[in-house]
Amino acid sequence: MANIILLGPPGAGKGTQSKRLVDERAMVQLSTGDMLREAKTSGTEMGKRVAAVMERGELVTDEIVIGLIEEKLKGAAAGGFIFDGFPRTLKQADALGDLLARMGQGLDAVIEMQVDDAALVARITGRYTCGNCGEVYHDTTRPTKVAGTCDVCGSHDMKRRADDNEDALKTRLMEYYKKTSPLIGYYYAKGGLSTVDGLAEMDAVATAIAKVLDRN
Repeated sequence: MANIILLGPPGAGKGTQSKRLVDERAMVQLSTGDMLREAKTSGTEMGKRVAAVMERGELVTDEIVIGLIEEKLKGAAAGGFIFDGFPRTLKQADALGDLLARMGQGLDAVIEMQVDDAALVARITGRYTCGNCGEVYHDTTRPTKVAGTCDVCGSHDMKRRADDNEDALKTRLMEYYKKTSPLIGYYYAKGGLSTVDGLAEMDAVATAIAKVLDRN
């Protein structure tokens, strides 16, 4: 069992590798976006707070997100938890550390998925997904076997994210470097940072992540 954070810019492959860890190690992925969407319709007190904030068009506070994470950590996770997309700032990292300590838990690994920006732009701008099952494809590195048809479920509903274009991606990267990249130094100083090549082939990335987890 291990609690881990996956760090890396948009498109580094954090979601893909999280899904593999969920399938292969029975870990639970804690994605901030998924938790907020789930809470909004849950009917719980915390869910009502989330819904009220989102309906007002305001940003959900760190306090609320930490509250949602605390609720999730109280549940069972045979393989541990993956923090995907949180923390994003040094303040959130401190809050997460305090929460884990309060609950008698800790972080076993922080894994940075390193990428080259130019290669990342090429990866993201060619990316598309199946709107039915969520399988991810790429124009050059992983096209569908039959054009416009998902290899997995046969759907013809192929989608591209509106912000998967060069200008939008550069904006997202700048936001990452301003707010989130300081976490790399933060966790390095704490002695818990490992790095893998986020642009390697998916199986190679998964193997590198497994080596980090198996030595902890």
